[in-house]
Amino acid sequence: MKKNVLLLLIIAVSMLACKVTTRSGKHGYLYTQKAGRAEKQWKLVWQDNFDGPRLDTGKWTRIPPNNAAWGRHMTSDDRCYQLDSGKLYLRGINNPDTLKDPRPFLTGGIYSKGKFAFQYGKIEIRAKLECAQGAWPAMWMLAETDRYGHYPKNGEIDIMEHLNYDSIFYQTTHSYYTLNLKQTDHPPHYGTAALNPLDFNTFGISWYPDKIVFHLNGKPTFTYPRVQGVDPSQWPYDQPFYLLIDQQLAGDWVGKVNPGTLPVQMIVDWVKVYQ
Repeated sequence: MKKNVLLLLIIAVSMLACKVTTRSGKHGYLYTQKAGRAEKQWKLVWQDNFDGPRLDTGKWTRIPPNNAAWGRHMTSDDRCYQLDSGKLYLRGINNPDTLKDPRPFLTGGIYSKGKFAFQYGKIEIRAKLECAQGAWPAMWMLAETDRYGHYPKNGEIDIMEHLNYDSIFYQTTHSYYTLNLKQTDHPPHYGTAALNPLDFNTFGISWYPDKIVFHLNGKPTFTYPRVQGVDPSQWPYDQPFYLLIDQQLAGDWVGKVNPGTLPVQMIVDWVKVYQ
């Protein structure tokens, strides 16, 4: 009997030691990495392989339109979404019915807001980008809990942004520190990396309490560190963030859309999060 009790205690302790994540929020959708795991081997805690017949609404919501430059053409229109052979297709198209909806373009995008958010760990997204004039596919993250107030005080993490036909993509952090205080060089808040957008690539970050390491196909490309002795707004990255993946069109940064180069799409193979 004593041996059995001892064995159960050992198993219980082992299970606790293996636990990597504290879950909270409604239905436990906030995944916070347990302290002291930054240098240990991470474990897969959340994923989507897009291998079902339709979008998993337990994980994702189609992004509604908004007044931001990136979101003006967002829609839930089925023509901007397709699941086929284990891949998600997010499309930017010419609007076929401007009498019903006056916007010239429609774009597809998904986010995990209210359904999945995480604090620290590693995220990887395998996808292929198509090119068009005015195309702006993006993979990025925003704060779920608004710990510090309204945007940009909670920060933004841009895992990948690609413009038009470029052979590079951008990886960026935005915050009150970079946007309002204009502290974009102490430390540098963005980097670029070369890629062939017509190939499948794996984009991601490794997110620690003191730095965010951006990567492409498993190789580090840019690091944004936490800096001591500066305004506290430099590091709002100590709270859960949710994920956005969208095929954007138009905006001051990317420029005007050439309708003749549409449709365009981002093809997403899978998303994986480790902690």
